[in-house]
Amino acid sequence: MRTVTLGASHLEVTPIAYGTWQFGGDWGPVDEQAAVAAISGARSAGINFFDTAQAYGFGRSERLLGRALKAELRSARDSVVIATKGGLRMDGDRLVRDASPAWLRKGVEASLEALGTDYIDLYQVHWPDPATPIGETAAALAELVREGLIRHVGVSNYTTEQITEFAAVLPAETVQPPYHLFRRDIEAGLLPYARAQHIGVLAYGPLAHGLLGGAITGTTTFGADDWRSHSPAFTGPGFRRNLQVVAALGRFAADRGATIAQLAVAWVLAHPAVQVAIVGSRTPAHLQESLSALDLTLSQGDLAEIDSIMAAAVQLGGPSPEGMT
Repeated sequence: MRTVTLGASHLEVTPIAYGTWQFGGDWGPVDEQAAVAAISGARSAGINFFDTAQAYGFGRSERLLGRALKAELRSARDSVVIATKGGLRMDGDRLVRDASPAWLRKGVEASLEALGTDYIDLYQVHWPDPATPIGETAAALAELVREGLIRHVGVSNYTTEQITEFAAVLPAETVQPPYHLFRRDIEAGLLPYARAQHIGVLAYGPLAHGLLGGAITGTTTFGADDWRSHSPAFTGPGFRRNLQVVAALGRFAADRGATIAQLAVAWVLAHPAVQVAIVGSRTPAHLQESLSALDLTLSQGDLAEIDSIMAAAVQLGGPSPEGMT
C-alpha cells in the first residue's frame, strides 16, 4: 500500500489508519479474540498506521493492539506506526479531561505498558483541558519527547486558536479532528490552517459513526452500552432525513461502481489538507471495503454533485467525553 507523509512529523503512513475505538467498550460488547484477528488482518492488508487511546477502555484497546502486533513491536518496531492519545481519566463514574503534566506522564507510562513497546510514535492530547493551561500541557509533552518515551506530538479535537497557543511552547505536528460528510465545520478554519502550517491531519469518523457504513436503517437499534443509543444524531426527524440523504449518496456511489462507505472515505481523503482517514472495522470484509476507497478518485464534478446531495442533510455533532458515560 502506498504511504503519505504525515505533515511535519515526517512519518510515512498509510492513508488509511486502523482505529481501535470500537474495542474499548463504548460501542457495545467486545470479542477480544475477534478484535485481535481484525487488527492482525489490517496489518496483513498492508496498513502500517494504528490509532488508539488510553481512554478506549482504559487500556483495553491498547492491550489488544499490542497483543495483535506483538511480533512486530518486538522485532520490527519501525515497520508500524502507533498513535495513541491521553488526557482523559475517570473521576468516579465520570470521564473527565485532565491534560495536566502529572496525568499525562502517568498516561504515557500506562500506554507503553499496555502496548508492550518502548516508545510511542505519535502521542496526542485527546481533548483540550480547560483546567490546565495549554502551555503546561505542551511543555510536559516536550519533556516526554526529550526522554524518548514519545517521538512525535499531536492534538485531537483542538481549535485553531488552541493549536496556536500550544505551538508557542511546542509545535503540534498533527491534529485529529472529526470529519465526514455530515460534519464539515472544520473546512472553514482548521483545515486551511493545518495546510498552511504543515500540520498533518488524520480525520476520525469518516463513516459518520456508522451512518455512512451502509447498514444502518430507520429500524436499527443500538444496545444500551452503545453511545449512539442516546445520541440525537441517531434518533428523531434529523436522523430520518439524513437516512434519505444516505440513500441518495448510495445511488451516486453505485453509479460509479462503489459502495457508500468507499465513497465516504474517498471523499474525506479528497480534501487536500487531509492525509489520513481513520477507519475502525470489526471484520476483515468491512476493512477491505474501506481500503478499496483508495482506488476511487473523485473529480471536481463528483465533489460538486455530492455537495448538491448533501444540501438536504442535517449537519451532525459528535460525542464529547462528558457525554460518553
